Amino acid sequence: MRRLRDILARAGCAAALATVLGSCATGPVVESPGVSLRNVEVTSLNFSRQSFLLGFDVTNPNPFPLPVTRVRYGVELDGQQFAGGESAGRFTVPALGDGTFAISVELDLLKTAPRILEIVRSGGGRDIPYALEGDFGVDIPLVHSLPFRKTGEIRLAAHGR
Repeated sequence: MRRLRDILARAGCAAALATVLGSCATGPVVESPGVSLRNVEVTSLNFSRQSFLLGFDVTNPNPFPLPVTRVRYGVELDGQQFAGGESAGRFTVPALGDGTFAISVELDLLKTAPRILEIVRSGGGRDIPYALEGDFGVDIPLVHSLPFRKTGEIRLAAHGR
């Protein structure tokens, strides 16, 4: 009887240890931030090159700051791929707070997306649907990246407006 009790006690300890180790292996619980495209500003528009400044708002739902080390993103405007890539910027979004960041993008829309060029040229007076998807690399132990996804509408802004 004593031997059975020892075996059951060891099994219980092993199960508890497996539960604790399993929760540690998945890392801390970190909620993904909310990200939205605040503005798309046309900074330069000529025949061979177009420059844009993409402004983003980010909301941190976590009770601790999010130290962002990189942003990987993809942006569609009116159903067309507009911009994407990775930016190695460092910023921190405060705990339960909001922040902003911007990414400068240079494109050759004549070669890559004539439909987007049409949207840029005519988009100043109307709301344009957008889709945003990507992830943040963060400096938090055991957390590799935090994904984000958002759809909405935005109005393009010309330089100086």
